[in-house]
Amino acid sequence: MKRVLVADDATFMRTSLRMMLERNGFEVAGEAENGLVAVNKYKEINPDIVTMDITMPVCDGIKAVKMIKEYDPNAKIIMISSMGQECFVKEAILSGAKGFIVKPFKEEYVIETLSKL
Repeated sequence: MKRVLVADDATFMRTSLRMMLERNGFEVAGEAENGLVAVNKYKEINPDIVTMDITMPVCDGIKAVKMIKEYDPNAKIIMISSMGQECFVKEAILSGAKGFIVKPFKEEYVIETLSKL
C-alpha cells in the first residue's frame, strides 16, 4: 500500500483527496496546509508519494517541491492545482514534480497517475 502526503491549503480538498485515495487502496500518511508543513512532514513520515497544491500560504508548492527534492532527490511529487497554465505546469516539472493534475480532476485520472509512480 502506497503512503501519500496530501498538501493543500483547502481543508475540503485535503478531505476529498483523502477519501478518494483511501477508497482506492492508498494510505494517507499525513496532511499539510502549506508548503513548509509539507516539507517538515515529508522528513518526518517519508511518504511514497506527495500530492502538492501550488497556491498555499507561508510557502507555495513550487518552493516546497524544490525543498523536498533537495532533501530527497528520489521524492515522487504530483502537483494538483487549479493553476493549469502552461507556465505553472512547466515550472512545477522543472522543479522536480513527476506530473501535474489540473483541478477540478476526475478520480480515475488521479488514481491512474499515482498508481504509475
